[in-house]
Amino acid sequence: MKLEQVSLPVNNKLLSEYWSGSEKLHTFFQYPLRDESYSKRAEYLKNQSYNTKQLSETIRSFMEPYGLTGKINENLSYLADGSPVIVGGQQAGILTGPLYSVHKAISVILLAKEQTVKLGTKVIPLFWIAGEDHDLEEINHTFTISQSEPKKRVYSERSKRKTMASTTEINKSELKNTIEDIFKDYGETEYTQDLYKSVVSAIEESNTFTDFFTRCMHSLFKDEGLLMIDAAFAPFRQFESKFFQQMIENNEKIAQVVVEKEQLLSEFGFGTPISATTDNANLFFVKDGERYLLERKSDYYINETANIKLTKEEILEVAVNSPENLSNNVVTRPLMQEMTMPVLAFVGGPGELAYWATLKDAFELLNLQMPLIVPRLNITLITRQVEQLLEEYQLTIKDVFNGKVKELKDKFLDSIQDEKAKEQIQQLHELVEEHYEKLLEHLNRQQIHLDQIVQKNKSYHRQQFDYLKSKIDQQVILKHEKIIRQFNTISSEIYPNDNYQERVFNPYQYLTIYGPSLISDLLELPFEFSNNHNVVHL
Repeated sequence: MKLEQVSLPVNNKLLSEYWSGSEKLHTFFQYPLRDESYSKRAEYLKNQSYNTKQLSETIRSFMEPYGLTGKINENLSYLADGSPVIVGGQQAGILTGPLYSVHKAISVILLAKEQTVKLGTKVIPLFWIAGEDHDLEEINHTFTISQSEPKKRVYSERSKRKTMASTTEINKSELKNTIEDIFKDYGETEYTQDLYKSVVSAIEESNTFTDFFTRCMHSLFKDEGLLMIDAAFAPFRQFESKFFQQMIENNEKIAQVVVEKEQLLSEFGFGTPISATTDNANLFFVKDGERYLLERKSDYYINETANIKLTKEEILEVAVNSPENLSNNVVTRPLMQEMTMPVLAFVGGPGELAYWATLKDAFELLNLQMPLIVPRLNITLITRQVEQLLEEYQLTIKDVFNGKVKELKDKFLDSIQDEKAKEQIQQLHELVEEHYEKLLEHLNRQQIHLDQIVQKNKSYHRQQFDYLKSKIDQQVILKHEKIIRQFNTISSEIYPNDNYQERVFNPYQYLTIYGPSLISDLLELPFEFSNNHNVVHL
C-alpha cells in the first residue's frame, strides 16, 4: 500500500478559500485552521463544564450491544475524566454508506492521535450517527461495478412515513437479497465469503437502518477505539433535555442571527447553504414515529401537515418530560453537539463546512464557542488491476479526473468504425430512395395515389438500414470489447458517473479485494490534513 498526494482544483469556492486562510472567510469561524488554534481551544475547554461522566455512560450504554473492546473501554474512561473529543458524523447508510463515511472516521481517528501527541493529553475519536434523519431515499442504496460500469443496488422496501433511520425497521429478508446481489457484483475472492457472512450476521442482529450501519462501522473500527453515539438514542435525548430547553428559550434569536449570518455569507459570494428563515424553529417534532419540522407562527410551534400546534410552554414541557420527541436540524445539531461534549474539533465535508459558516453568531448567542472545523481527508483507492491499466495507457490520476479516459475511448471508438460497411449501407439507402421516387412518379402518371403507403414502405426500409448499422456497430464493439472494457474500468473505478469514488462506492467493494486489514493499513499511512487529494495504491 502506497500513498500519493495530488493537487486538484477545488471546485467548491468556500472550501478553497477556507484552505487558503482567507481573512474574509475567517470571520465566519471561531478559529483559523492552524496548530496554535488546537492548544487555544483545549485551554478553552478546560474552563468549561461538561457532564462527561454521564456522557461516557450514555455512549457506553449505546455501544454495549455491539461489543466493547479494550480500546473502547479505555477511551470511555478518558472521556468520563474530561478528555476532549474529535467529532465527525454521517447518516446511517447501507454497508456504511459511501466511502466518505469511512474516510470521516479515519480522519477523526488520525486527528485524535495527532492532537494527543501535540497537546500531550488524550484526545478521543467520536462518530456522531445522524440516526434522526428521515430521508431514507438517501441511505437505502449503494453502487457496485457490474460489467465495468457503475450499477445502483437499492434496498427496495419503501415506507410512505417519514420515520427516522433509527426507528425504521428493516425487512431482513429483503435486505439480505440486496446484499446478496451486491456481493455477486463484487465477485469471488479469498475474502468474499467471510465478509458476506459477517454482513448477513449483522443484518440478523439488527432491527433498524441505524443498527445495521453501526454494526458495519463497529466491525471496521472497534480495534481503533472509535466511540459512536446515535443522535436519536433515547438516553442521549434525555441527556440533552436541558439543552433543548435553552434552544427553545432562545429560539427566535437563534433563527434571526442565522438568517443574518447567511445573508452576509451570500454577500461575500458563498451562497445560501441552508436557506434559513426567521420563522424556522430549527427543531423537529416526532409524532407517531414520524419527524416533522416546526415553524414559529403567532407564538405557536406548528407543523400544519401533521396538525401539530404547541405553545412555547407546551414544547418546553416536551423538552423536560419527553425530549425523545424532539430532534435537531442542520442549525441546532452543531449547537447540541457543543453543549453535550467537549469538542476540540469537528471533521466534516464541504457541505458541512458551508452550513457551519452560518452558525458562529448562534454559538455566541448561547455563550458557546464554535470548535475548530477541519475538512475531512479526501481519498481515492486504486486497485492493482486499475494500476496496471493506468500504466498500460500511460495515464495519471489527474488525467482520469480531467476526462482524458473518455477522450481516449471516443478516439478509439472512432478508429474502429467500419466506414466501408456504413458507406455501402448509405449507397443502398440512396438507391432504394431513388427507385421509390421513380415508382411514385409512375404511379402518379397512372393516377394511382398510394403516396402514404409508399412513404410508409420507405420508412420501414430506413429503419431496417439503421438496424443493420447498429448491429454492425455492436459486432465491431464486441470484437474490441476487451479494450473498451478496460477504458470503462478505469473510469468506473476512479471517477464513476463523473464523481469521486468516495461518493459512490462503499468500503466492502475494496475489502473483498484487499482483505479485512484494509482499515488498519490505511490508518498506518502518513496522511496529512491539507487540500491535497490522497490517492492510495492498494
